[in-house]
Amino acid sequence: MSSQETEVLVIGAGQAGLAMSEHLTDRGVPHLVLERNRIAERWRSERWDSLVANGPAWHDRFPTLEFDVHPDAFPTKEQVADYMVAFASAFNAPVRCGVEVTSVRKKEGGAGFRAETSDGTVDARYIVAATGPFQKPVIPTVVPAEAGIHQIHSSSYRNPQQLPDGGVLVVGAGSSGVQIADEIRKSGRQVYLAVGPHDRPPRRYRDRDFVWWLGVLGKWEASAPPAGAEHVTIAVSGANGGHTVDFRELAASGITLLGRAGRYEDGVMHFAPDLRNNIERGDANYLSLLQEADAFIERNGLDLPEEPQAHLLGPDPECVTDPILELDLAAASVTSIIWATGFGVDYSWLQVNALDERGHPKQQRGVSTEPGVYFLGLPWQSRRGSSFIWGVWHDAKYLADQIDIQRGYLRYEGDGRAHEVLGSTLEEPQVLQQA
Repeated sequence: MSSQETEVLVIGAGQAGLAMSEHLTDRGVPHLVLERNRIAERWRSERWDSLVANGPAWHDRFPTLEFDVHPDAFPTKEQVADYMVAFASAFNAPVRCGVEVTSVRKKEGGAGFRAETSDGTVDARYIVAATGPFQKPVIPTVVPAEAGIHQIHSSSYRNPQQLPDGGVLVVGAGSSGVQIADEIRKSGRQVYLAVGPHDRPPRRYRDRDFVWWLGVLGKWEASAPPAGAEHVTIAVSGANGGHTVDFRELAASGITLLGRAGRYEDGVMHFAPDLRNNIERGDANYLSLLQEADAFIERNGLDLPEEPQAHLLGPDPECVTDPILELDLAAASVTSIIWATGFGVDYSWLQVNALDERGHPKQQRGVSTEPGVYFLGLPWQSRRGSSFIWGVWHDAKYLADQIDIQRGYLRYEGDGRAHEVLGSTLEEPQVLQQA
């Protein structure tokens, strides 16, 4: 076991932790990044085999490094993970892999914090929790284990072959649920898809990807979600070269759409009678963005090809006009349920006054209520784009500025004199490791 001291301890080497490391490196701030697995491990081993990024490579990247793929391509999960490793190597990020942080507490009788890890202790003046929002898969306690149904979270799904023979119920129609349902349907299985409230932007419209439209229309900079839409999913896909999610087309392909999943009783799943409303709300979101795009083009005199057919919606399928409210799983030959129901956070290791009664961060733009502790990688941390690679990079820059401001105060000794900040003369650890 070792004992080490550094000025800033960054916990997590995904996109958030690496972005933080680049900004700290640029400022010459001694720091260490600890990662319990490998760099960008969730991309490699905690997602399905055919996953690709939801944004094109020209947009969803760090500003200081381009992807080694076509700019309009949607990188595969392995390409994203390799990109993260290349990014860390580009500035020799001090990442130590295979080290799990088990607790962080305030130091007794001194400034800063002490982190207990699987490889000893690390003392630091500042802590950056960069573990992101996808920490703990959430599976609602609806269907009991003794029901005999194979149940997994979307983060455990890899491919259709891992599932037992039979039909599949996918609960959740965000990006993950839609792509998984479509892949399983293409493998020849009967698929049921429970659709809740969602946003449904066009993948591409008038020769521009939706990420471009959100940029020029100023929507990435929204500081908070609309009231009541804090947990609304986004139905958009980068699969198969990227395409607009159309639930009518999914139904026409053979997927049976259902409303939000409700209770389970005696082998029967119950569903809310809200399918039509959920789809109509998604349609309204889709059409609204098209109209805003058209107005932007006209206002700015842009020569982009018209797409009048994009405004046309097909007829509602039977599963929408005559929705299924109860599904006998055995009678429908459903043997598996995939819960694409999102994630919860787990900061149980962070044992300081920075969490609320639900275990969620108490913070503003990542600056926590515990002086010296910062959070990075949270959804809507500063803007709508905070969850994206480029968005977390800008959030990391802000936090690096806040840390630098605090370091400046600590230098002051009175009479205009300053002294070295704790740790600023420490040797920068060069420990980039990638299994």
